[in-house]
Amino acid sequence: MGQSGRSRHQKRARAQAQLRNLEAYAAQPHSFVFTRGRAGRSVQQLSLDVRRVMEPLTATRLQVRKKNSLKDCVAVAGPLGVTHFLILSKTDSSIYLKLMRLPGGPTLTFQINKYTLVRDVVSSLRRHRMHEQQFNHPPLLVLNSFGPQGMHIKLMATMFQNLFPSINVHTVNLNTIKRCLLLNYNPDSQELDFRHYSIKVVPVGASRGMKKLLQEKFPNMSRLQDISELLATGAGLSESELEPDGEHNITELPQAVAGRGNMQAQQSAIRLTEIGPRMTLQLIKIQEGVGNGNVLFHSFVHKTEEELQAILAAKEEKLRLKARRQNQQAKDLERKRELREAHKKKSLAGMKRARAGADGDSDAEDPGPAPEAVGASQLEEEEEDDAEYFRQAVGKEPDEDMFPGVAKRRRQGVPPGKKRGGKAQRPGSGRGQGSNWRPPKPKGRSQGIKTKLGPRATRQDLGRPPRRGT
Repeated sequence: MGQSGRSRHQKRARAQAQLRNLEAYAAQPHSFVFTRGRAGRSVQQLSLDVRRVMEPLTATRLQVRKKNSLKDCVAVAGPLGVTHFLILSKTDSSIYLKLMRLPGGPTLTFQINKYTLVRDVVSSLRRHRMHEQQFNHPPLLVLNSFGPQGMHIKLMATMFQNLFPSINVHTVNLNTIKRCLLLNYNPDSQELDFRHYSIKVVPVGASRGMKKLLQEKFPNMSRLQDISELLATGAGLSESELEPDGEHNITELPQAVAGRGNMQAQQSAIRLTEIGPRMTLQLIKIQEGVGNGNVLFHSFVHKTEEELQAILAAKEEKLRLKARRQNQQAKDLERKRELREAHKKKSLAGMKRARAGADGDSDAEDPGPAPEAVGASQLEEEEEDDAEYFRQAVGKEPDEDMFPGVAKRRRQGVPPGKKRGGKAQRPGSGRGQGSNWRPPKPKGRSQGIKTKLGPRATRQDLGRPPRRGT
């Protein structure tokens, strides 16, 4: 396999350049453009046209479903590095555009008084210049008439400036500027004109025929006798092909620009061709957060200082009540957790006691009776022994006052000299007896035990029926 055409130094430089490009791209502002609610077909197309203006630093194929909330979009925007939202919505009365700065706001709400789609703008022009290479770089932002009318005007200008990457006029490449976004503010009507143009640079100081030769499409010279007729008089050219160049659009180029005749330090004309969309916007209100928060400015509602203080007090009271509810909920959760732990411990203790009781019937060693029971049984045995010793020595029964325990047992029907038995056990539950317990066999003649009737007792003497045949 052959070696690569690049050396390792070239590969390293290429990787470093790609890393720098990625870092620079990540540092630039990015945007989401989408609609909310039932926008309609025209507003949907307007959102696509605005998305076209924001290219390439926008999500071109973004799809937002009805079930997706604004919180979902904010959660997705963070990892992707999105800094702005442009949301279009429609109501029964008007169409609105919301410009949001992520992640903490503010939010600017504009009312769209008029708008024109790209297809309508292009169809109204005789000639238009719009191609895909123009959308490889962000447009040049031009702000006009944003003077010191108020803080809301300065905030609006700052929001639009941060919507696009900044430009260094000393190092910018003029070949990357192919489009222009013009925002013109009218202080009298308080409306904002949104216009989108395509930029074209052409040389000046040449005749009409020379300009035609320098164009991309070569002119038709079939009716001319010589090329000098085209260069000298511009014969065969229509008046519609002329461009009104003057001091308003002629400048000296600081660097060479792509196009025939656009040389450095030469004069060229800057021509703008509108490619749409058009919008006439009016600022309605400014909010602190993303979609909600305190209203910093409202063009229709004006509140006094007392009303603002009352609103702030009500909001603080609402936040205080919310904090109280959260604290109470935290305490309730802690109390319930403690109750669950106590119930769990109690259940485990009961299970241990039940297991210990079940294990008492097993083959394990019997721990014996309680100490109190052991002491009482020993006293009874000693009293019984003393009473028996008295009977043998004296030859008569002792008085009840001498041995009260023996007298008590005698009154209960227990014969003297016999210990009081314990609780009767069921078969198979005693110690050393399993489930195969059988009652003991009665002792008879086979074991050599003599009965009252003697060794030669018959079956009739034992109470049994005689055998057959006897």
